[in-house]
Amino acid sequence: MSLLENIRVFVRVVEQDSMSAAGRQLRLSPAVVSHRIQSLESHLGVRLLNRTTRRVQPTEQGLAFYQACQEVMAAVERAETVVAGTGGVPQGSLRVTAPLGFARRILAPLVPEFQGLHPKVTLQLRCSEHLIDLLNESVDVAVRLAILSDSSLIARKIVDCERLLCAAPAYLSEHGTPQTPEDLHDHICLLLRFPGSQQFRWTLQTAEGPQTFSVQGRFDADDGDLLTDWALHGQGIVLKPLWEVAEPLKAGRLVPVLLDFPPEPVSLSVLYPHRRLLPARVKAFSDFAVTRFAEEIEKRLAGMTLNELRGARVQAKVGKKKRR
Repeated sequence: MSLLENIRVFVRVVEQDSMSAAGRQLRLSPAVVSHRIQSLESHLGVRLLNRTTRRVQPTEQGLAFYQACQEVMAAVERAETVVAGTGGVPQGSLRVTAPLGFARRILAPLVPEFQGLHPKVTLQLRCSEHLIDLLNESVDVAVRLAILSDSSLIARKIVDCERLLCAAPAYLSEHGTPQTPEDLHDHICLLLRFPGSQQFRWTLQTAEGPQTFSVQGRFDADDGDLLTDWALHGQGIVLKPLWEVAEPLKAGRLVPVLLDFPPEPVSLSVLYPHRRLLPARVKAFSDFAVTRFAEEIEKRLAGMTLNELRGARVQAKVGKKKRR
């Protein structure tokens, strides 16, 4: 057990005010964290932390030692950067989280290609629609399809994704086609549910700017693919990124609705914790994602845009008038 590793643990405990929180970030059990702090205190011959059941606080000697250790750890990280930063060989375990639908369609099929480029990286993929706390869940990289809020995470945007509302022809034949966002109150909406989301409120673009509308429905799920399946079977109106439903739209299995009131676009991004030292495996995955994910989405869209769909709608109306 090295003195340097014990110091690293101590610094993280002080920064987090918690042994358990520090352990989650360092991927160590609370017992191991406690043992390393005790070893450091024995080595120095002083008590560094005052412990309670709820938190830990540095003693006077502990605070002075922490301030000195910050300079030491910064120097160590600068030295590590020379061999393990952007110029190092990507290796080790890489924990990635991504939305279920995106992981199935885009990420999982590309994993063999990534590992072919970086054979020393072991990828662990966790699929979830939930917005996971990277630090508390010990995740290296998150792939997110969302409107990003301010965060302590580093975000690399891959591409902006248009979204739309759509439904199966059978549903619209039975329930009618909404003409304004207010009409959604009389329709069955298919809702994505996950903690902290606004799954029952859709924000749509209007002439007055973005407006949020309450929606309701008999079906909700925490898997976006289930919502698509329900929409294809005529169960309601769904809000989806355009690239996810481009194929059924081209085939006529889904029909756009309220094209003049599109949902806010979302950004596909890779996120990772802010670090002075970025592991080579994280940089390698981020670089790969920025290039290959964008290519795969463009391939699925095949040039389809909301403007193209609006143009097709206008042409269809003109065609109907001529036939009359």
